[in-house]
Amino acid sequence: MNVFKHLIIILLTATLFNCGNGSDKKNFSISTNATNNTIALNEKLQLTIQNPKNLEIESVSYALDGKEITEATTLTGFKLGNHDVIATIDYDGEIETAIQNIAIVNNVAPKVFGYEIINTYPHDITSYTQGLEFYNGELYESTGQKGESKLRKVNYKTGEVLKNIDLADNYFGEGLTVLNNNIYQLTWLSGKGFVYNVDTFERTSTFKFGKSHEGWGICNDGKMLYKSDGTEKIWYLNPETLVEDGNIQVYTNKGKIGKLNELEWINGKIYANIYQKNGVVIINPENGATEAVIDFSPLKERVTKHKGLDVLNGIAYNPETETIFVTGKRWDKLFEVKIIKE
Repeated sequence: MNVFKHLIIILLTATLFNCGNGSDKKNFSISTNATNNTIALNEKLQLTIQNPKNLEIESVSYALDGKEITEATTLTGFKLGNHDVIATIDYDGEIETAIQNIAIVNNVAPKVFGYEIINTYPHDITSYTQGLEFYNGELYESTGQKGESKLRKVNYKTGEVLKNIDLADNYFGEGLTVLNNNIYQLTWLSGKGFVYNVDTFERTSTFKFGKSHEGWGICNDGKMLYKSDGTEKIWYLNPETLVEDGNIQVYTNKGKIGKLNELEWINGKIYANIYQKNGVVIINPENGATEAVIDFSPLKERVTKHKGLDVLNGIAYNPETETIFVTGKRWDKLFEVKIIKE
């Protein structure tokens, strides 16, 4: 009798499970004109509903990034990167949604810019540079590695350390930016960042990361903070609440650029180091388009070779001189350069 009861329970469970699966089956899907689900900015995206059961469709509406689109939409004004096209299908008195992921890439290749070295200054060869930024004519630097991470104010012309605090040994320091007399410093894997008074270096608060998880680079445009996390994403960060409020995805005309590291806001654009590369990309902060690249790899040949020497990292724009300062991890030189738009 017990065996019979158990058999009935198993059969009922299987029946309910199959019914549940059946109700989740999708009747519709979306097909597009995107090659390998990739399409360029300003091209026309064409959408078609696949209806293999020939159900009677009453209406279809489409949305991309929460914005209503039509079955033939020119992709102007959209952010680059991966996005979901959502179709809402009204049929036979029911409503079903279908989702198709597409990648929007830039419609032009990035330009290649050159540079001219204006000056060369000394830099602490032991500093594993992560963040670099001018504020009111002073240069601030954040460095990494556990047990070596610090926050500094530096005389850039002499290399003299004017102010310094060490992070606790369990923190790996990352990028920094200064806004409204506050220094915002990231850490790598601890999921948190610190806020300091720019004059005293007193830590005033701690904030946690959201969906970005890791801390890499950070900059600001005078109002908003921008944070990288080692992927192709740059997150908008509210400086008051320090809550992530969306992101851009950095793409060229070919695809995404990952490992975005140190960031600097320069004349309306975001300049970003790419980790383990000795170059910089110039990014449109509105849509994530890579507009230009700069190859700084020859600079590494100008610094002292030693065992701990690592890649280029550190970009700082000095508005007083209208020049850019770059260095690297454990480089003994800080280079002042002028960008040449070729």
